[in-house]
Amino acid sequence: MSSNAYIARQPIVNDKHQLYAYELLFRHSASAQSARIDTDVDAGITVIANALLNMGTEWLLKGKLAFVNMEASMLMSSFSTLLPPEKVVIEVLETVHVTPEVLERLAELQSAGYRFALDDYSYLPETEKLLDFASYVKLDVLAHTPAELADMVRKIRKYPVKLVAEKVETPEQFRHCQSLGFDFFQGYYFAHPENLAAKIINPVHATVVQLLEMVRKEADAKDLEVMFKKDVALTFKLLRYINSAGFGLSCEVQSIRHAVSILGMQPLYRWLTLLLVTAGGAPTMPTLARTAITRGRLCELVGKSCLPKGDQDNLFIVGVFSLLPAFLEMPMEQVLERIVIPEKMIDALADRTGIYGPFLSLAEAVESGDTEELEKLALSLMMTPDKISQAHLQALAWVEQLGLD
Repeated sequence: MSSNAYIARQPIVNDKHQLYAYELLFRHSASAQSARIDTDVDAGITVIANALLNMGTEWLLKGKLAFVNMEASMLMSSFSTLLPPEKVVIEVLETVHVTPEVLERLAELQSAGYRFALDDYSYLPETEKLLDFASYVKLDVLAHTPAELADMVRKIRKYPVKLVAEKVETPEQFRHCQSLGFDFFQGYYFAHPENLAAKIINPVHATVVQLLEMVRKEADAKDLEVMFKKDVALTFKLLRYINSAGFGLSCEVQSIRHAVSILGMQPLYRWLTLLLVTAGGAPTMPTLARTAITRGRLCELVGKSCLPKGDQDNLFIVGVFSLLPAFLEMPMEQVLERIVIPEKMIDALADRTGIYGPFLSLAEAVESGDTEELEKLALSLMMTPDKISQAHLQALAWVEQLGLD
């Protein structure tokens, strides 16, 4: 699988050209100007995976709504409920046939808080039922004459929906749509789709499969945590997902066990299923993954002598995340823009300060063999170098037991 994730976003603006939302679009490369799609399902899964797992909704959306295209199969699948309803408008593609099953599914999703936009809508007897569920209706300006457009707007206005003019390419088209009473606008006149890329770190395929089986059997959260700790990518993606704004949590989730308990078994199963269909067969960099997990475990073990359990969990994550710049091939500053974690973890990762900073510096000194720095840091934590060496050996032994190779 590619080592990069690609997605395009095109602004949707109001009549004052102010940004209202983004439509997220599938892209197969950083330079692609349009989608090269094998199936609509593949495109839909890729957009959701990239938004949720590889880029993060906060960094991608900057607090704005996301319009995400879904054809019938995606709409009917459990993947459609992975995106947070507060952040998402599901675009029902014009290829979706209006069947009793589709209408029932729209009702289910609506009751779960999801909103819908009807993409490239044509006002026909068979499509009129969709208007009962719609919050937005998108009309293709280029596909209709001005008279046809005006007639459709008049008919749709009977419903409490917002109208979005698509493919607006000239000032004249914009002014005409304004005069018809459109609420929002999208097209080359405002902005071309902006291609975005992010480095992917894929979880190990076998670990995801094993976790799915454990979740299906409702394994204890403690055992699930052990499995998550085997894989840097899983830990990173889980915490970014659970801390995304869509969950509306009042505080950041800091430990793997806490994240698992908040998410719940069924949502966790759906999330892992999405990971499974997008995961690679092996870690991106096996040696680096081993180093990251060893570092995390060492930080955790050293913290046992002076910090409570919650902080020990945080130290594991700080240790692992400290190597994310190498995984993602970007500076730590950019990594921290893409994840939501507590300030004290940010302090440690950014400049080795705060309550966790000395523990991370200590682990790095152990790895580099810097005896002088190791002794100084051990003394600051009221520990001996021998105690640190013992913890390092325990961390190495623990990683061996995980069977990462």
